Amino acid sequence: MDRKNFLKSVGLAGLGLTLPVSKVFSKTETETSDCVLIPSETAGPFPLDLTENSTFFRQDVREGKAGVQLNVRLRIMGVDNCQPMQNVRVNIWHCDKDGLYSGYDNNMNSGQAGLTYLRGYQITDANGEVEFVTIFPGWYNGRICHIHFQVYVSSSYAAVSQLTFDIPAKNAIYAANSSIYTKGADPTSFSGDNIFADGYQYQLATLTPNASTGGYDTFLEVSVRGAGATSGVGHLERENDKQFTLEQNYPNPLSRATTIPFSLERASDVSIELWDLAGKKVATIDRKGLSAGKHNVDIMLDELGLRPENYVYQIVVTNRDGVYKGNKLMTVVR
Repeated sequence: MDRKNFLKSVGLAGLGLTLPVSKVFSKTETETSDCVLIPSETAGPFPLDLTENSTFFRQDVREGKAGVQLNVRLRIMGVDNCQPMQNVRVNIWHCDKDGLYSGYDNNMNSGQAGLTYLRGYQITDANGEVEFVTIFPGWYNGRICHIHFQVYVSSSYAAVSQLTFDIPAKNAIYAANSSIYTKGADPTSFSGDNIFADGYQYQLATLTPNASTGGYDTFLEVSVRGAGATSGVGHLERENDKQFTLEQNYPNPLSRATTIPFSLERASDVSIELWDLAGKKVATIDRKGLSAGKHNVDIMLDELGLRPENYVYQIVVTNRDGVYKGNKLMTVVR
C-alpha cells in the first residue's frame, strides 16, 4: 500500500470542512479537566483539503520555514465522560512568520499556491494526545496570532476550532526575535479580533520556554462530542464491522513488545502494516488464509528493527467481498 492510500484508509480522505463542529476547553497542564465545549470557529480563509496529498501525515510541519520552534501538544477528550479519546485524527495549519498561508495565491496571500508548509495530521495516542513541531506563527492584519485545528472523531463527525496565546508572552517572542519576525508586535487585541472578540478563555493555550530547543512548548486540552477511550462510528467504520473488528493492542502503552488482536467475519488474507508518525511504512506482517474468528499478531519492535516510538498499525483484510482497512495507534513508553 502506498502512502496516499494509507492516508485515505485512516480517514483523512473525503472529509471536507462542512462537518459538524464541536468545542474545546483549554487549561494549564496541572488543572483538573472540566471538559467544557469550545465556541465553534471558522476554518478561516485558507483551509485546504489536504487529504488527497500524502505529504501531510507528519509531526514536523516546518519544511524549513524560518521561525522560533514551537512544539504543539493537543490532548483530545470526550465530553461525555471526560476521558482521553484515542485513535482520532487531528489536523493543524497556520500562517508563517510573515502572516502567509501555504496553498493560496490571492491579494491577501500572494505567491503561495502549490506550497505545503505549516500543515499536518497526526493520530491521538493512548493519552488522547498528538504532538507537532512547527514555528511560532506570525500575524496578519485583522487577526491576532492563532493556530487552526480540526479533530476528526469519525468519518461522519469532525470538530473545528482555533487556539491563541497570551498577548504579552507572544509579543515578547516577537521582540526577542526581531530579526525573524520583522513585522514587530501583533497590534490586534482579543476584542479587536473577529474570532476571539466574543471570548477566548477556552482557547488560550499555554506557552512555556523549552531550554532544549531554544523555542517554546504549547499545550491545549480539547473536548469534543462523544466518549473518551473510543472513537466515533461513521459509515466507513460500519462497513468495516461487516468484515473485521480491529481491537486495541495490548499492553498499551508498551515497551518493546505487544499483541494486536482482531477478528474476521469470513476467511481472509490479512496484512498488518506499521507506519511511523512521519507517514512512512516501516514493516508489514502477512497472514494468508486465516479462518473466520479471533486472531492475534505479536509485535516485537527489536525483531522488526524498529525504534521505541509510537506507530500506527493498519490492518488490510482481503476476501471475496473486497479489500477493507482499519487502523489504531500504539503508544510506546520511551
